[in-house]
Amino acid sequence: MYRACLAELIGTFALVLAGCGAIVIDAQSGGTITHIGVALTFGLIVMTMIHTIGDVSGAHINPAVTIGFCLARRLSWAKAPGYIAAQCLGAVAAAGLLRVMFAEHGTLGATLPAGSAMQSFLLEVVLSGMLMLVILVVATGPREQGMMAGVAVGGMVGLNALWAGPISGASMNPARSLGPAVVSGHLSELWIYLIAPVVGAAVAVGLCKLIHRPGECCLPASDPA
Repeated sequence: MYRACLAELIGTFALVLAGCGAIVIDAQSGGTITHIGVALTFGLIVMTMIHTIGDVSGAHINPAVTIGFCLARRLSWAKAPGYIAAQCLGAVAAAGLLRVMFAEHGTLGATLPAGSAMQSFLLEVVLSGMLMLVILVVATGPREQGMMAGVAVGGMVGLNALWAGPISGASMNPARSLGPAVVSGHLSELWIYLIAPVVGAAVAVGLCKLIHRPGECCLPASDPA
């Protein structure tokens, strides 16, 4: 278990450092990375971490994904607190390092709604649901796609960031939002990014049960992870 938690900490640290770092450096350099570059960075770091730590912890690097796997009975609820604590610690540590390197930056890549809070909340529910559905089908289980799992999940992250990032920030990940928010002090809208991804993941588990045969994405109650 400690190896899995350490893997989750490292994976989430890398996600926040690379993804939020791209946002910060884009602002510092006058837009040289661009929005497309930021979206690609998030997608590529997720893909890379899946191939790096996937065989150790499953490479959730996202509390909403961990909760989704518990709801799908593919991870024991007893393991969830350790996973989530490690993910949050990794995110805060990465944001702290960004603060040390870029002390003058205001938000450190924190996710902030461009429109109304409800608009971003609904968007994050949809984005997180789409991501969780892909993860449930390709990441593990009888429909294992091998090396393509990282490509599919990373591609989904990058795609969502491309089209929805300018409105909600396309977090899909409570830890990714928590780290920069805590370190930068932008906490007023953090609730959106803590709650909406979990709601989206739960909806995705329900949808997966409806469209796939038993055991293809969710284990039966008699066979918990």
